[in-house]
Amino acid sequence: MLTTLVIVATPGTGALFTLAAGLSRGTKASVIAAFGCTLGTVPHMLAAITGLAALLHTSAVAFQTLKYLGVAYLIYMAWSTFRDKGALTVPEGSEQSAYSARKVITSAVLLNILNPKLTIFFFAFLPQFVPTGSPNALARMLELSAIFMLATFVVFAIYGVCAAAVRSHVISRPTVVTWMRRVFGVSFIALAGRLALQNQ
Repeated sequence: MLTTLVIVATPGTGALFTLAAGLSRGTKASVIAAFGCTLGTVPHMLAAITGLAALLHTSAVAFQTLKYLGVAYLIYMAWSTFRDKGALTVPEGSEQSAYSARKVITSAVLLNILNPKLTIFFFAFLPQFVPTGSPNALARMLELSAIFMLATFVVFAIYGVCAAAVRSHVISRPTVVTWMRRVFGVSFIALAGRLALQNQ
């Protein structure tokens, strides 16, 4: 639990996206973003349980392919943010209520799916807590994965709600919004660079 909380609470792409959603669109959008990020861990969990994670762990081609897709998507997120159409867009009036929850969830899911380190985490970390030859190995893996997903959702939602609490102080100041966009855009680029430099 301690390791899980440390991993989840350490700011990364998901936390950044959830913070941006809370600042730009409020509490509801931040919770939706947290849910999307949590949903994005499901493919990694399934990969670990079915053994596909072993392929990613041993195949340099598979790892590099997924990694650079993630890098490309983070750069796209940065570009969208700089162009006022990304994670930190501040919609007005009816645009805010009409903003698609599906778009927020899709972006959040893609951010996590295209992170090969999550698959490696599930593959290398969770099995350590499942006894070798255990008859309930599958159930135990699902249980541990569910705990990780719950922790992800709760921590990210807290991040998002806290960001939403100061939203009015941010969006009422155009200069602050501009600088926040720049900070989030640069942060996405920095995360893309960090991911690009990671090895298996």
